[in-house]
Amino acid sequence: MTPIISAIGFCSHTGKGDLSTLDEALRKVANTGANACEIGIYGEEIISGGRIIEGRAARVAEIVGAYDFDKLSLHGQIVSNFMDRRHIDLQKKVVRAMLELCNRLEAGILVHHSGAALLGAGENGADLDQLERDALREMADVAKGYGVRIALENIFTTESGQYRQTPRQVAETVRAIGHENVVALIDFSHAYIESTYRGLDFRDELRAMAPVTGHLHLHDSFGLPYTMEKFYHPAEATTLGIGDLHLPLGWGDIDWEGIFSELTFLPDTTILMEIGAERFEAEQKESLERARKLADLVNQRRAAA
Repeated sequence: MTPIISAIGFCSHTGKGDLSTLDEALRKVANTGANACEIGIYGEEIISGGRIIEGRAARVAEIVGAYDFDKLSLHGQIVSNFMDRRHIDLQKKVVRAMLELCNRLEAGILVHHSGAALLGAGENGADLDQLERDALREMADVAKGYGVRIALENIFTTESGQYRQTPRQVAETVRAIGHENVVALIDFSHAYIESTYRGLDFRDELRAMAPVTGHLHLHDSFGLPYTMEKFYHPAEATTLGIGDLHLPLGWGDIDWEGIFSELTFLPDTTILMEIGAERFEAEQKESLERARKLADLVNQRRAAA
């Protein structure tokens, strides 16, 4: 029986775009004892105008090939947005290239951010939902050819007047597409922040997403939207507890044990922790041990069912 949680690891930190830190970043993840890694491929100069740069791609393949993670995933563009009418063709072109990179690197998941836009005259959220769903269906067929799943990640509102799907609506998009190569990705801190911002029940939003979720991003926070415009150092945001902090597990107030004692996800789901090796390398092993216990809560419940 395939376990619900099949691998646990970390997202690698990104460098300057010249591949100089990629090997070090992967080595740091491997040295924790994690068996999964998510590469922030968006931060490396591998794709130009939607085309893969072959020399760079070969170097990436060589670097990645030296590591033996059970599960590898790629994090696509932070700016990926299938609600971007003006650039939708470019957006799809880049995702096609990212899916091809997944195939070359034997990465089974491409992380893709759910969309957002400011509503134009006569436009409503349903129009944007349809634009995103049509693009995702098209990319899902491409992903199927590579044996890759697109993981649609919930994000939080970043500006006033923005149309952004709630976690529950992200799940509805995945269900509406109904394609085996598109799953939801729960980012728990993002869901917490958006729930606070919109006055939603955080745990109810997670319950709505869980049944169609096949990838998880864990990092802690206090679920507080950005209410200050500027911090001079990331530590100041941590001190105040404001925003998307990417903290080690236990530094915020997310009830991890309560959540994982209740929720069940799709079989073969991977836990990736986005806690930032640059700032919190010393805390990674502790977070890994806690994540393993969280996975046990899910897997043991399924085994006993």
